[in-house]
Amino acid sequence: MAMYRTIALSAVAIAAAAFLLDQLEYRYALKTLPTEGYVLALAIGFLALGLYAGRRLGRPGGAREGFQRNDAAIRELGLSPRELDVLERVAAGGSNKEIARDLGVSPNTVKTHVSNVYQKLEVRRRTEAADKARRLALIP
Repeated sequence: MAMYRTIALSAVAIAAAAFLLDQLEYRYALKTLPTEGYVLALAIGFLALGLYAGRRLGRPGGAREGFQRNDAAIRELGLSPRELDVLERVAAGGSNKEIARDLGVSPNTVKTHVSNVYQKLEVRRRTEAADKARRLALIP
């Protein structure tokens, strides 16, 4: 029992000494390096983190690899091909005017399609529609 106590106290003492030496080295480095060096190191760290997160979480080409459209859900919901086109553009962030210009229809026609999509998906907002469409695999 006394041996374990000695080992534990020695380990705590060594850890405390290592921590103290580390703090002294940190304070020395803090005084000798200019602030710009710390800012640069921090910026590089955040850049690396952003690149990692972008590669890990992002989708290449804006679409999921191996995306399989859920045709059964499209038929069950009764979405027309034009409504599906409008839904894809809504999910991409297009305004009604932009979608109308892209599809060669009037903005009122787009509003009608968007309203029909909302009703069929049982949502009230563009973000809800995009989220539900992605969960149902209607759009990539």
